[in-house]
Amino acid sequence: MNYTTIIDQNRDIILQTYEDLHQLAEPSWKEEQTSLYLRKRLLEAGLEVRTFEGHFGFIAEIKGESNKVVALRADMDALMQEVDGVVKANHSCGHDAHSTLVLHTALTLAKLEKPKHTYRFIFQPAEEKAEGALQMMKEGALNNVKFLGGVHLRPKIEIPYGVASPVILHGSTATLRGTITGTPAHAARPEEGINPIEVASLLIQAVQQVRVRNSKRYSIKITELHSGEASNLIPETARFTFDLRADSNEAMDELIGKGQHTIESIAQVTGATISYNLGEFSPAAIENQEAMKLAQKAIVATLGEENFVPTLVSPGAEDFHFYTLKNPNIVATLIGLGCDLTPGLHHPKMTFNKEALIYGTKILTSLMLEADQKTWS
Repeated sequence: MNYTTIIDQNRDIILQTYEDLHQLAEPSWKEEQTSLYLRKRLLEAGLEVRTFEGHFGFIAEIKGESNKVVALRADMDALMQEVDGVVKANHSCGHDAHSTLVLHTALTLAKLEKPKHTYRFIFQPAEEKAEGALQMMKEGALNNVKFLGGVHLRPKIEIPYGVASPVILHGSTATLRGTITGTPAHAARPEEGINPIEVASLLIQAVQQVRVRNSKRYSIKITELHSGEASNLIPETARFTFDLRADSNEAMDELIGKGQHTIESIAQVTGATISYNLGEFSPAAIENQEAMKLAQKAIVATLGEENFVPTLVSPGAEDFHFYTLKNPNIVATLIGLGCDLTPGLHHPKMTFNKEALIYGTKILTSLMLEADQKTWS
């Protein structure tokens, strides 16, 4: 029996898996029930499962003739967001779908003949905090890995249902958070103080002048500003957040440097003290032609040449790209899966055509089989 027949026969089970995981929505680092559900299914199918202390990420394997590894990664966490007036964990980024796709790829491959290479399935926590990939690498999840694949649902405005791309060219993102400390004073005597709100306004204007060379897409903008408790006094502090985005890792390095320089310059000019730190960094995608060719074969085999999009540029971010940033020799790519997703990722009412889970599983299974046929050095 070939893999497409197995997947078609398990269509209803795949769809039910998604519904189960959707209801188990858990935030970053708290994916306990999600992890337990996935591990139980994999163990029942005979896969070897390895867990780790301190978090709920895990890996599962199908041993091959070689200890060289071809791998797939899935993320498990949900977002914390307001839904109908209630803040709760909510799967609006598709991680429940990604876990479904990788789980059923593993279950399908477990029914086929023993592979040449070892198949590994990486189920990682905390993608939304851009911390999970780094943690899984610390656990050795990429040991002996020669190829790494992944998948992400894409909004309808990017690619339509029934279409897929072998690579999502995410940009890099980062956050600069800081506190401006001025000198408090009575509002009647402003000359006796240093107003942190006025310092913040100068900082906001200054960062708008930042320019990055050799980059078409970049931005640095204020997204949070908090200060003051009374109308008749100059506050002592103001807290701010800047969101940074760039189309390459090199551009992001330049943007961060210029942002930091701007902050320090404004502090010097105004006499305020500005402390800050860099957080929530995600690297940009790194194109790998070898991985993209493997993904293209899998997409075309499943959907046809007419439903293949060579590249997909996205303004979002993904911590999958830490794997390639920290391991530049790895052959890796993140597939973009069209699925009629509306209104958009991270929207509390996000929905998509669940039939995409069926052809998505076929694409990932084909991808692993293609990777297994290669001779990896």
